[in-house]
Amino acid sequence: MAHHKGIHHITVLAGDAQRNADFYTELLGMRLVKKSVNQDDPGTYHLFYGNQSAEPGSSLTFFPWPNAVKGKPGVGEVVNVGLQVPEASEEYWQVRLSEYDVNYEVVEVFGKKALRFEDPDGLELDLVFEGGAKEKVENVDYIVPAEYTVQGFWGAKMLLAEKDHTQKLIQELFGFEKVAEEGSQTLYQTDATIGRNVIIEVAEQHEHGTNGRGIVHHIAYRAENKEELGELRQKVGSKGLQPTQIIDRHWFNSVYYRIPAGVLFEMASDDPGYTVDEEFEHLGEQLILPPWLENKRDRIEEVLPALKIKAGAAS
Repeated sequence: MAHHKGIHHITVLAGDAQRNADFYTELLGMRLVKKSVNQDDPGTYHLFYGNQSAEPGSSLTFFPWPNAVKGKPGVGEVVNVGLQVPEASEEYWQVRLSEYDVNYEVVEVFGKKALRFEDPDGLELDLVFEGGAKEKVENVDYIVPAEYTVQGFWGAKMLLAEKDHTQKLIQELFGFEKVAEEGSQTLYQTDATIGRNVIIEVAEQHEHGTNGRGIVHHIAYRAENKEELGELRQKVGSKGLQPTQIIDRHWFNSVYYRIPAGVLFEMASDDPGYTVDEEFEHLGEQLILPPWLENKRDRIEEVLPALKIKAGAAS
């Protein structure tokens, strides 16, 4: 069976960890699929939210730094993250966002109706209404009923100074095809069921942003396994870019490089997945450390702030 290409995960800088968790699990109803630490800064969390199936193409992940100042998005960055929700859930989400005092606007994203709003740290989010609901996952909590819940990524928008080089990269490496154009925005798509869309918007003014909470750190694209990741890494190197070695992230293997347009790209393997160290039904319940940090657990647990995740009601 052919491997679906598309977005694997997107990682964002956040502020307060509890506020972040409340927003994504309680309000948006996403599943905390992994509670870990930033492997480059183990005194801080790395929180992974996904759909109830914990699939690649649904993981929005955060590095929460409590003292981080609010960033300002600019050219050379991912500036919008789209989450896909079922077409029939429009009224539900309008009511829910209003109940939680989230200001939203109704927008259209390449012919799809969407609700646009910001998370507590200023990340611009779209809930894009497309397709139906996934089959309900058994023995897993749902805060938002299964027929309305987030399916995974709809896509992401990059604001760039020019599109040609990046367009070529995402086409040749990840199989994205150009499907539509609207003004300064171009839509690229794969055949994946989630995480299939990337929008490139060509900026009129080349204003660079400032780093901080609410800013996307990197966008990761799917590789089937470590072997394919190695092949993609060779291709990236042959294009004159500077990919890292393959880095073992425990739940996937990763390669990083900054594209000329400024965005930090990652390529991440679908395997071995989030169940390599936890049972599927219990994902996200415990603090999970990669094996090489396990001997520092006591110290790490001492410095991390407490984090409470509300259990959902089965629906």
